[in-house]
Amino acid sequence: MRQILITGDRSGSGKTSITLALAALLAKKGRVQTFKVGMDYIDPSYLTAVSGRPCRNLDSFALSDAQVRDIFRYGCRGADMALVEGVRGLYEGADALTDIGSTAAIAKTLDLPLILVVSAQSITRSAAAIVKGFQSFDPAVRIVGVILNNIRGGSHKAKAITAIEHYCGVPVIGAIPRMEEMHLAMRHLGLVPYREGSGRGDFDARIDTITEMIGQYVDLDRFVSLMKECDMPRERSPSFDPTPVRDVKIAIALDEAFNFYYADLFDILHSLGAEYIPFSPVHDRLPEADGYIIGGGYPELFVRELEANGRMREALKETAQNGTPVYAECGGLMYLTERMILKKGWQGSGTDQSAEMCGLFGGETRMPARRVVSYVEGTSDAASPVGGASFRGHEFHYSDVVLERDTRYAYRLSRGIGIQDNRDGAVVANTLGSYTHLHPVASAEMFRHFVGMCRVKQ
Repeated sequence: MRQILITGDRSGSGKTSITLALAALLAKKGRVQTFKVGMDYIDPSYLTAVSGRPCRNLDSFALSDAQVRDIFRYGCRGADMALVEGVRGLYEGADALTDIGSTAAIAKTLDLPLILVVSAQSITRSAAAIVKGFQSFDPAVRIVGVILNNIRGGSHKAKAITAIEHYCGVPVIGAIPRMEEMHLAMRHLGLVPYREGSGRGDFDARIDTITEMIGQYVDLDRFVSLMKECDMPRERSPSFDPTPVRDVKIAIALDEAFNFYYADLFDILHSLGAEYIPFSPVHDRLPEADGYIIGGGYPELFVRELEANGRMREALKETAQNGTPVYAECGGLMYLTERMILKKGWQGSGTDQSAEMCGLFGGETRMPARRVVSYVEGTSDAASPVGGASFRGHEFHYSDVVLERDTRYAYRLSRGIGIQDNRDGAVVANTLGSYTHLHPVASAEMFRHFVGMCRVKQ
């Protein structure tokens, strides 16, 4: 099979739309497995849509090198090509003096060649200096080709390509003009995840626009020729080898309001002996299960629909109070508070808006609030629904959850903010709700403990 990584010189370089288009084009030639560097949920949803295979996340802050390699090998099974999308600029990571959390770290761990996307707006010869600097910054990172973005015309294109190929010794395999249509299509997608079902038509049209435009300006055959060739993975997976018996049923909230899940979660649950059943807090009644998982998403965009499904809210609260294990992250945490308050100005509203939520946690969600994007590191109490463990994860939210003063917290954070004063993981009965997003491979023992509690509750 063939493997390659696409990265950018900075955020906003255009690597996301370029990777999306190339994945869609390659999927017409064979089976494409996509990966995303970092803890993002949005880009993977689109890469999953165009490839037809679950995109998997790789992050060297949350995951060990062995876990990164295991996820990569497992994901690549049955694929003809593997395409990895980087995060931000090539060397951006968790801190200033190491490459932990960066695209460069993943490239080195997996020994992948890189295509560097450079935003060449208003520069020609200087583009070569950028590429040269990226090459020399870490010689262990192998940049094998360049794609230029935001090209203004023929002279601009010719000068930039000539300079890069002369000074840097790598081919320029694409030069994409600045196109307002593509910019508008990508902005429309923005931070909204790809959704299956009735709302996907316009999304598909936007993706088709991006793919068609970029496909005209990138040499796809040259791109494929720069990929690394290797044997198909055949060894067993330490993280994902399934147990032959699945004796636990876990219901997972999965709809337009809650859809932030790492693809590995479903495989990890199977490996732990759990079957999962999807349900919709927006549309359904609460299904019978041994435990429940409510992930992140955009519940604030569906507050009226969530409020209107009173049977769901009441049943979930009662079930949780009776001791059935519930694990909730970010949007799921917000849903379990008493109410969600959307402040004046939210989506043009002239007044504060309030909607009733489940009421399991005493307190409320307020948004918008300060933007929090951070890696998280901490420890969990042994008595928590996910057991005692050290963990690394991620938080990304524009809300504040303000809970009652006597709330019990299971997480103590040494990095990150959490719910309040570096505490996270609010606990009621056997329910835990947190702003922290855990990667299911990195935190497999915590999910093992949770599944074990679900098994005991049967």
